[in-house]
Amino acid sequence: MQKYKDKKQYRYKNYDYSNNGFYFVTICTKNRGMFFGEIKNGKMKLSNTGIIAEKFWQQIHNHFSFVNLHEFVIMPNHIHGIIEINNDLVGTGHCPVQNNASKFSAVSPKSLSTIIGSYKSIVTKTINLKNRAVPCSYGDFGWQPRFHDRIIRDEKELDGASQYIINNPSKWEIEKNNPENLYM
Repeated sequence: MQKYKDKKQYRYKNYDYSNNGFYFVTICTKNRGMFFGEIKNGKMKLSNTGIIAEKFWQQIHNHFSFVNLHEFVIMPNHIHGIIEINNDLVGTGHCPVQNNASKFSAVSPKSLSTIIGSYKSIVTKTINLKNRAVPCSYGDFGWQPRFHDRIIRDEKELDGASQYIINNPSKWEIEKNNPENLYM
């Protein structure tokens, strides 16, 4: 009889990810495909796919009125961003939109997972619709399952995360997500 592996816990047990607070989020592309562009001289040059990812990231607040966006960066194969959940802001936390590729999906809970899931969904739908006409060398666009987050607990951590995001493109040569560094 085959034993089932315990699922790895990616979130803090018994923590409510719809609580007010700051969250440092990293989302990676499927197989770390370099879909979003490339780093040239320490600066990110977005591809058309990267432009789509950036556009929808900037629109998160339009669909989740209880969210404030802080520093973020689109890298060749991942995104870093700081999301602030503030349930004291006006709004229902619901996104009643039409079901088409230019809108976020309907959501209900005000959790970080719902925000990221909705973002990943609309980016995937939009990119794959556009790529039907012009296939990408990395294949169909997709995300790695899940995402990484860190709860930011104080101003010092917020400043550190912000600086990390700002400096990320200039450190690409030594970045662990750079495929050229995987075998170093």
